[in-house]
Amino acid sequence: MGYVFTGEASVRLDRYVSEIGDVLRNKKRRSSFATYFVGLLGDGERKSVEPIAARAAGEPGETRAVTERLLHFLGDSQWDDQGVRRLAAREAIGALVEREPVDSWVIDDTGFLKQGKKSPGVQRQYTGTAGKTTNCQIAPSLTLCTRTREVPVDMDLYIPQSWADDAKRCAEARIPEEIRFRAKWQIGLDLVRRAACAGYPPGLLLADSAYGDVGAFRAGVRALDLDYALDVRVHTRVRMVCPDGSESETMTVATVAEVIDRRALRKVTWREGTKRTLWSRFACLRVRVVTEAEPEGGEEQWLLIDRPDRAEPPVHYTLTTLPKAWSHKQIVRRTKQRWRIERTYQDLKGELGLDHFEGRTYPGWQHHVSCVLAAAAFIVAEQARAFPPSARRAQTDGPLRRAA
Repeated sequence: MGYVFTGEASVRLDRYVSEIGDVLRNKKRRSSFATYFVGLLGDGERKSVEPIAARAAGEPGETRAVTERLLHFLGDSQWDDQGVRRLAAREAIGALVEREPVDSWVIDDTGFLKQGKKSPGVQRQYTGTAGKTTNCQIAPSLTLCTRTREVPVDMDLYIPQSWADDAKRCAEARIPEEIRFRAKWQIGLDLVRRAACAGYPPGLLLADSAYGDVGAFRAGVRALDLDYALDVRVHTRVRMVCPDGSESETMTVATVAEVIDRRALRKVTWREGTKRTLWSRFACLRVRVVTEAEPEGGEEQWLLIDRPDRAEPPVHYTLTTLPKAWSHKQIVRRTKQRWRIERTYQDLKGELGLDHFEGRTYPGWQHHVSCVLAAAAFIVAEQARAFPPSARRAQTDGPLRRAA
C-alpha cells in the first residue's frame, strides 16, 4: 500500500515537487526526480530503481528507458543534495512549528546490510540494525523532534579507514578526497553544524555514548549555542560539585554512582509505552568533566545516573547542560527522547526504501538519501496538518502511513 494525496494535499504535493525541481535546475532532472519521488511514495515492497521504473513505465517496452534515465539521475547527474534536503526540512518544520515547537535534535546512526565489497563504505562492522558485526554500511543522521513528531533532515555515509587507505577503491566508488575518513562523531558534528547554519529551530541535542564520550563533540555542540544530553561511558572522569560550591576529587562516573547516597536515587516515569509504563531510578548531580584539555574541569552541568536496580550497576550515564534550576523529573523526561529515532529508521526503511539503494557510488547513495528525506518530509508535514498534537497522543505508535 502506498501513499495517496487528494484535495489540498495534492495541490501542496505538486507545489512541493515543483520547488524541488527549481533546486535541480534542469528539465530532465525535474522529470526524473518526480518519477523517483512518486515511486518512493507508491506501491511496491521494493523501492530501488528497476522496480520503480517498471511501475512508472506506461508500457513494458519502456521500462528499460525509464531505468536508464533514473540510473543516470541518481548515479551521474550532478545536483545539490543539500539544497534539496534544506527545502524538504523547511517544508516539514514549517508545518510542525505551527502546532508545537521543535525541542530536540537527535544524532544517531543506522546500518545498511550489504553483500559484496563494492558499495561505498561497506565492511564488516557493528551495527545496531542487526545487533551484531556484519557486512554493512553505516550512516549517521540528524532528526529534529517536537513533543509528538519527528522529521529526519540530514544523513551522511561513514567511510571507514580501510576505505580511506585504498585510493583506487575510493576512486571507483567516486568518494571525494575531502571526505574520505571522518570518525562518526565528526560526521555527526558536521550534520549539526549544517543544520545550525541552515537556521533550523534549535533543540536539545541527544546522542548515545559513541558521540557523547568525545569531548570535542560536546565542545562543538556548545560552540553552536546548543544544549545537549549525551550518554557517556563508565570511564568518563568528573568532579562532583557540592551545594556549597566545593568540588570532590576527580573520579569516574562509575565511581560516582558507587559513592553517592543510594537515597539520591528517585523513581521517575518518563513515558507510557504501548506495552508498559517506562520508568527507572535516577540520581541527578552537578559535575565538571575532567579531560586532558581541561584538567581543572569544564563547565558545570548535570550528570544523570540511570540505575533501575539499586543492587546492580547503572545502565546509563548522561551529561546534560539543561538548566541548573530544573527538577529531576524535568531532566529525565527531556533526556529520554532518543528512542524515537528507531521508529524513524523503521519508517524510512520499511515505508520509503531508505535501505533499498543498489548503486555502488557515493554520489548515487547521497542522491537516493536526498529523495527519501524529501519524501519523508512531505509525509511528516501532511501528518502535522491533518492531525494536531492532541490527536497524535491518542494514537498508538505506527508507521508513517498511518496519517498519510
